[in-house]
Amino acid sequence: MKIVKHSGSIVDFNRDKLKSSLLKSGASVKVVEDVLQVIEKQIYEGISTNKIYKLAFGLLKKSSSSHAARYNLRTAIQQLGPAGFFFEKYIARLFISEGYLAQTNLFLSGKCVGHEVDVAIMKNKYIEMIECKFHARSESNSDVKVPMYILSRFNDLKDRSHRIFTKNDTISGCWIVTNNRFTSDAMAFAKCSGLQLLSWDYPENNSLRKRIDKDHLYPVTCLTTLTLAEKDKLMVSDIILAQEIINNSELLEKIGLSPNRVKNVLKEVSELCNYL
Repeated sequence: MKIVKHSGSIVDFNRDKLKSSLLKSGASVKVVEDVLQVIEKQIYEGISTNKIYKLAFGLLKKSSSSHAARYNLRTAIQQLGPAGFFFEKYIARLFISEGYLAQTNLFLSGKCVGHEVDVAIMKNKYIEMIECKFHARSESNSDVKVPMYILSRFNDLKDRSHRIFTKNDTISGCWIVTNNRFTSDAMAFAKCSGLQLLSWDYPENNSLRKRIDKDHLYPVTCLTTLTLAEKDKLMVSDIILAQEIINNSELLEKIGLSPNRVKNVLKEVSELCNYL
């Protein structure tokens, strides 16, 4: 059976790959097998991966909203766009959860010119800058030009005094974070240049996906019980992580949710973040 990817390329339908992604949602083996059986009866030659995804998502949602939310994670990260401003705040939250201090949306003076810095982080008085490369399309990758360009910016900023966390801070390291993937040349150049990379699947044992799942750092855009407009309203109110709704549930009423819908959202958040 041939299927069509987002990029337009044609590949064989891979049952094992789909099963693996469904199991990552937290659904049981029985639920996943039931979903796969339904999908296999409905797919046809030339079906798009997007249609398969929508079918799988709908079937998972019937079983559990939180399972569907986890399965929706990569799409949810893409919904932190289109400009990527909320993605930058999300990445800051991720590092904060790991014990860092973080500042976003900075303008710092380099040796030669000024630079906008997406995120600055500090742990044990060691300060690093993070440049976020957000892609709205899942097939877009960050190639070698990205770390080459960012290295030049880092070199212009490092070893100079900046007002970030204190009045006299020095940037000593640099990260590049993307919601998609880096090309092999980009990874090789970054490793050679001392830049830290974080992408959807890199580094293999500590990728963006694995960090999110490990600490339940799911964005509000994962939630299936909210509309896109409601998610946007929460993010504008600086609610970026789903878990942040637990202590700010009054915002759900403020954006117009009925008491019953508030209850459903809180139930999904609790299940998604393992608070039950």
